[in-house]
Amino acid sequence: MRNYAIFFSIPFFLLFSCGAPESKKVNNKSGFIVESEAVFQGFSLMGDSLNTKVDSVSQKDQIDKLESAFEAYSEEPSLENLIWIGRREAYLGRYDLAIRTFTKAINEYPSSFEALRHRGHRFISIRKFDRAISDLEKAAELMKDQPLQIEEDGMPNRLNIPLSNVQFNVWYHLGLAHYLRGEWENALQAYAECLAVSDNDDLVVATLDWYYMALMKLGRKEEALEQIASVHEKMDIIENDAYFKRILMYKGKLAPETLLSTDEGAADQSLQYVTQGYGLGNYYLTKGDTARAISIFQNVLNTGYWSAFGYIASEMEMSKLYDE
Repeated sequence: MRNYAIFFSIPFFLLFSCGAPESKKVNNKSGFIVESEAVFQGFSLMGDSLNTKVDSVSQKDQIDKLESAFEAYSEEPSLENLIWIGRREAYLGRYDLAIRTFTKAINEYPSSFEALRHRGHRFISIRKFDRAISDLEKAAELMKDQPLQIEEDGMPNRLNIPLSNVQFNVWYHLGLAHYLRGEWENALQAYAECLAVSDNDDLVVATLDWYYMALMKLGRKEEALEQIASVHEKMDIIENDAYFKRILMYKGKLAPETLLSTDEGAADQSLQYVTQGYGLGNYYLTKGDTARAISIFQNVLNTGYWSAFGYIASEMEMSKLYDE
């Protein structure tokens, strides 16, 4: 048996366990049964446990795609196929398994900045920001002078057009990790690099939103407004509508109360709400309306969508406010 089969046998059992109660057993196409118990992933910035429970019904599509990723890797054990296993594990909320898979990829392909990019991202998900920064800084070194590499979407947008590149994702997540640690200057440096590889409107607004907020944290309001001056209502936005609306709010083009009116038919409605919620709460925080900001941040935390960046940022704000 090949080494990859041995490596993945244990985590696959952890994801698909035969120990589930009889009444809750739901077979997938490979005959495995989804584990019924929540699995610990880490601690929130508020000190709460972060747990994942895979739902065999609502997440059946992702489970099937993970199985397909295993099959692809068994046929061709390449770096790309190995990374896809980790990405699929992460989409199911099993960041513990995803990090383990990305670590295997890093060990086997030490010059791979792609594997470091993904592991850094998932270290952010479980609030290990120092380790995320270490991975992403190393990825930035390895990808220096490399041509932009389009990154295929694991969850395609409405037009099924991949919009981001690996270089963008390295700088974007590095900026985010610094931001979540309150390291505003370091965040700005990463976002400046991110802007240089933001080659479409979606990437531009995603970067500028965090860039703007980092500048506002430093009290550099005029510079913050200068950065978003080029954003206009006719930009071609395909998937980052939440960031786009936040910037329009900063510019006074959109009323703050409209931000939480998410599209009820959208598949990512909860993510939209969390993303918009953090932006709105932070907007009120910069204006000195702390009570309203806390109320909005708490509403974000009440969603339980703990892997979303807006959720983690809301945690960061609440933990700081409680310490004051």
